[in-house]
Amino acid sequence: MDYGSARNSPFRNLLTIFCLLPAVAYAQLLHPGDATYEEQAVRGVRHRSVQLACGDVVSPMVVFWSFTKLGSLVPRAVAISNGVESKVEKASAALGQVSLRNGTLEVSDLQTAAQGRFMCQVMYEEDGEIKVGYFYIELVVLVPVPKPFLQMTDPTPVEGTAVTMTCAVKEGTPPVGYSWHRHTGQEGAGAVAEATGGLLNLTAANRTHMGWYVCTAHNEVNSQTSDQMYLDVIYGPDEPVINIEPFAINQNGFSANEQEEVILTCLAPSNPPSHYVWFYNSSQIYAGQKYVIARISRTQTGTYTCLAQNTHLNTRTQTTIILTVYYLPEGKPSCTPVPAANFRDISLQCSWPGGFPQARLRWVRSGREAAATASYSNATKIQRGVDVRNGSAYTCLASHPALRAEAVCTTTVWVPVGSPTCSAMATKQNEFLMLSCAWAGGLPRVTLWWRDWRDRVLGGLKPSSNIYVLPSNSTLGGKEFTCVAAHPLQARATECLVRLDVPRLAAERTELSLFEGGEVQLACALQGPHLGAEVFWFNNKHQVIRPDAARYRLQQGDAWFNLTIRDTEWLRDSGTYHCVAVNAVGNATVPIRLHVKKYPTPPNVTISKLMYTRPRTEVQLEWVTQGSGNLTGFVVQRQEAKKSSLGPSRLAARAWETVASDIEPDIRDHRVGGLDPAVVYAFRILAVNHRTTGHPSEGKTPADPPFNAYPAVMGAAVAGMVVAAVASLLAFQYIVRNRDNNPRLHDLLFGMAGPEAHEHISTPEDAETAAGAVEAETGGELGGTSPTSPPAGEAEGEYHPEPPAATQEAPPAPDLAADEPPVNVTITVTATS
Repeated sequence: MDYGSARNSPFRNLLTIFCLLPAVAYAQLLHPGDATYEEQAVRGVRHRSVQLACGDVVSPMVVFWSFTKLGSLVPRAVAISNGVESKVEKASAALGQVSLRNGTLEVSDLQTAAQGRFMCQVMYEEDGEIKVGYFYIELVVLVPVPKPFLQMTDPTPVEGTAVTMTCAVKEGTPPVGYSWHRHTGQEGAGAVAEATGGLLNLTAANRTHMGWYVCTAHNEVNSQTSDQMYLDVIYGPDEPVINIEPFAINQNGFSANEQEEVILTCLAPSNPPSHYVWFYNSSQIYAGQKYVIARISRTQTGTYTCLAQNTHLNTRTQTTIILTVYYLPEGKPSCTPVPAANFRDISLQCSWPGGFPQARLRWVRSGREAAATASYSNATKIQRGVDVRNGSAYTCLASHPALRAEAVCTTTVWVPVGSPTCSAMATKQNEFLMLSCAWAGGLPRVTLWWRDWRDRVLGGLKPSSNIYVLPSNSTLGGKEFTCVAAHPLQARATECLVRLDVPRLAAERTELSLFEGGEVQLACALQGPHLGAEVFWFNNKHQVIRPDAARYRLQQGDAWFNLTIRDTEWLRDSGTYHCVAVNAVGNATVPIRLHVKKYPTPPNVTISKLMYTRPRTEVQLEWVTQGSGNLTGFVVQRQEAKKSSLGPSRLAARAWETVASDIEPDIRDHRVGGLDPAVVYAFRILAVNHRTTGHPSEGKTPADPPFNAYPAVMGAAVAGMVVAAVASLLAFQYIVRNRDNNPRLHDLLFGMAGPEAHEHISTPEDAETAAGAVEAETGGELGGTSPTSPPAGEAEGEYHPEPPAATQEAPPAPDLAADEPPVNVTITVTATS
């Protein structure tokens, strides 16, 4: 509120009087422009003190305080001072305990009625001049919150039911905030996260919600906490746990020394507390939580069952153990250190179970602690980890009445060297993830546990090796898991980090091309850690390629994967192939584009000659190419058409079949055999460029060869001459060898022979000798005959030669001199008489 608005208000006359009073009192007329005007806001707390200063005036001459409450325009006088004494208006007691000191108005025990506007009018002297100031103070009175009230819908709910708690205050300057805390004997005080403002709603109360609840209300002035209220959740009983004193365990359960007192304690968490009943071998023996056997005997070996009952809920649970009473100890005592007190201490445990009675055990170190406390069956000694040196040795001494000397068991406490090793792997088919952590060695063994990226503990604590299995989830990609290793002799835990990475793939080439018929290899590789990723290949039809595929060959190494496509075809194999890697937390894919190109079309072919041979079983073809283009060979096709029953002019056409496909590209003729003379054929030629076949030539029917009589005549003449020559030679040889039987014929041909020429031929050797002599006398006229003579018995027979068939037409002899080597032919003639 500025000064101008104050002058126009209904109480301007009163303000004018306040302004004129100082001037009249000192017989001065003040100039209005010399006045000072200030405004400010002050916050006070109810029932506390607040000071309102009248500007920066140190020694005022006259001070006048007034107050205007909220909703009113009429100011009320509060206090006035003339520099010497001051006076407070009685009615100002509604504002609190008001006092005025040197121009400053102090209000103690501030009341809410004091919330409004205070105005201070002051007259003071400065540099020899009298000045007037007007100070407006807006006072806001803050109300502190009182002690809140806490209420519960059901302070004793059954576990699993809903409970609602409310917290409220009667007054307080808003905003008022609320906070909730729960106090338990084990955990102490802790904030309650389920609360929303002054409302705490437990949809399903459980035993962890039990405890003392308090609510704190607060605003800008103060905070107040409610009285405690206990939430008692009814639950149980849980499965009982049986403890035995003195404690000794064996393979089947628990053990005790004969004649000793054995205490069996049953504990089953329940609210209200459980009622316990004990059974021995299914017979009730005792009612109560603790069952004591004063002097146990060997006959009391058997099963002990603890039955726990919750009478409020009418529920029950039970647990059974086997208690064995030993007679004599077996073997030797065993001693081992184990971590204790959250890995800060070492618990040295010595055990020698069994025996009758059980062995008496005690821990000593280097024989100096002879008076150490002893126990039966198990002895435990706690040592602070910081006080134990690495490599320290401890000895457990066991005594028994049957032993002449104490049995000794020694253990050494030490820390393994190195650090834990951790890894992650996926199970088959990526159903689960297995986090493995190991650090072998040490006594006690190193305790390991897993912690996720949110610092939450996974699974339990295990010594030396810890394997945690979790279901696969794509949201785990990039998440880090930490294996924590703790040992009592180490001041700080050691950590090992594992990161679950989504596989990353890279292709050697993403674009490949080749001509059809060739072989191409597609390659991809895993980069970085891949968590045992499986890699699959998908063909251009988005189908998984299996290892047994006929046209594909899959190869792989540790991180590389190859796909080989054999015998490629343009239409079938062109497209995009995908290399896909999948692991338990994600997948990756890389596309590879394959373009199979067809070979250019070869030139066209025209048949230039197509003719039958004489027997019509072979065809001779010749052709020429037209135009340019690459080619790798030719294909000859024929079409077979049987003569139709409708007449010789109509043929039944059949499909074209290939009769030759391996013709070299520089060949322009070919002979086709194996034809049926009774069948009409048509032939055509196609040029081939690898796998691309050109346009076929026009189909043509072979023509018959022209008739030529000269070869037939010449063949017949030659055949007749050969037959006549053979017959003459045979007759001449006969006469020579049988001159004694036909002397006249012999003399007619060779003339009269002298007495020296008559020889008796009785053996084939004599015949050969005589033939040689005759040949020498005739000057070699018989050189064309065969040198071989028939046996003597056959030479004496009569020879009847058949007339040669000179008139028969012989086929022309083929010319074999150029294709085949010469053959020696021996003709043997046998004459019979």
